[in-house]
Amino acid sequence: MDEQAQWRDWLTLLRTPGLGPAGLRERLTAAQGRADRVLARLRQEAALLAPEARAWLERPDEARLAADLDWLAAPNHHLLRCTEPDFPPLLEHIPQAPVALFVSGDTSLLLRPQVAVVGARSASAAGKSVAGAFARQLAQAGFVITSGLADGIDGAAHQAALTEGLPTIAVIGTGPDRVYPRKHRPLQAQVEAAGAVVSEFLPGTAARADHFPRRNRIIAGLSLGTLVVEAGLQSGSLITARLAGEQGREVFAVPGSIHNPLARGCHRLIKEGVRLVEGASEIVETLAPAARALGVELARRLDQSPEAGTERDRLPSDGRRDDPDYRRLLDALGHAPAALDELAERTGQTAAVLSSMLLMLELEGRVEGLAGGRYQRLPGV
Repeated sequence: MDEQAQWRDWLTLLRTPGLGPAGLRERLTAAQGRADRVLARLRQEAALLAPEARAWLERPDEARLAADLDWLAAPNHHLLRCTEPDFPPLLEHIPQAPVALFVSGDTSLLLRPQVAVVGARSASAAGKSVAGAFARQLAQAGFVITSGLADGIDGAAHQAALTEGLPTIAVIGTGPDRVYPRKHRPLQAQVEAAGAVVSEFLPGTAARADHFPRRNRIIAGLSLGTLVVEAGLQSGSLITARLAGEQGREVFAVPGSIHNPLARGCHRLIKEGVRLVEGASEIVETLAPAARALGVELARRLDQSPEAGTERDRLPSDGRRDDPDYRRLLDALGHAPAALDELAERTGQTAAVLSSMLLMLELEGRVEGLAGGRYQRLPGV
């Protein structure tokens, strides 16, 4: 089957009314990921389907499918399917895991360790400044900043990463060809060019209130941890925090003034046992083991793939091979195990900076962490 036909089958399946993600994933698994086989089975069972689904399968809207295919044909536009080996492994374990994601930009970023930074749309200037500072430091530490492209805290987090020349991921509550809010059209274009814009919703889908909780589960699901900066008691960010907790992820909250109504959501989270943080280094330290485990899981998945070599080539290095600081660190490390304090003395870098750099090198398979807090450069690097 040619590629165009495969995409058409997938889009036809995704547009079939009434098929929930759990049932669709089950059908795809049984059909070994073949959308055409799932469609054939659905048509055989047409009498059991809802009238809307039956009508769509009998006569799909060819104009709509053609528009979907046109969107996919554009440069850097992708449909990332759950049957592919580089589908984000963290999303596999969340309730109602998505069947596919529309991505504008670099799909490999979705495999990187991420931190979600979320908060109030009506954030204060101080709150946006705090969010930007956390996002900037986390991005510098090697984590991709993930958020929802909303006004306020979300926008400040995305912009902080972009200002540092580092990628960021925006998960949106519309189709991948829409922008919400409209004022963020330039920001969405920047994110797409330097990072990735992600949507579970089909092209042409407009913003709706119920889309944003669904978007929030993906923000939380992609991320190793979620940081909440300024949130009222009715904030949608608390939904993201709750979903992250239910998914077994770390949740962090920044405290604020007792007189600030936008601090009350964060204070409630802290009372409920969420980790209070005052600096990005606390998040980096907490998430480092999970980031290493994610790297191990990703390597295992790709090694089992028949296209393992191709997929591994797609893993990002962000120019670290040519970065003088990383080159200096590798030269200082040599091929004998060395402790962090030794490397700090050899390079002049702080332990916090070195920890972040070594984490990224370890995830790229260039450095191995050993017992006793030592590190060793791998052969051939």
